[in-house]
Amino acid sequence: MQRASRLKRELSLLSTEPPPGITCWQDENQLENLHAQILGGVDTPYEKGIFDLEIVVPERYPFEPPKIRFLTPIYHPNIDSAGRICLDVLKLPPKGAWRPALSISTLLSSIQLLMAEPNPDDPLMADISSEYKYNKQLFLRNAKEWTEKYASQ
Repeated sequence: MQRASRLKRELSLLSTEPPPGITCWQDENQLENLHAQILGGVDTPYEKGIFDLEIVVPERYPFEPPKIRFLTPIYHPNIDSAGRICLDVLKLPPKGAWRPALSISTLLSSIQLLMAEPNPDDPLMADISSEYKYNKQLFLRNAKEWTEKYASQ
């Protein structure tokens, strides 16, 4: 019951006051399945890209974080080829930083920030991470190519 009322409130806020560059909506009558789109940030290799994400809200939400993954392929050290995201707020403590006070809007904003500022010291993709650290120009070129190939509308 708590999940339903909390989600209804969060989705209402997301539709009336969405964070800049983020949209989120519910699957047809399936409360636990949400979809989101994040626009690639200006002055990042993801600029002009539209990235689709899938959000699965667990039964125990907000005491358990939602599972969020990219459906659009993205060239990023903290996001793997299956779209999984390495971000502390998406995991429960002690390894993660999820707290029931966080919202889906906050998570999507955190993911948007991670896109703009990768964390190469906690990578899911070691090869992309070392490219980011040691050959940034190549990383930027590859990320931009992937954005044009997969995230252009």
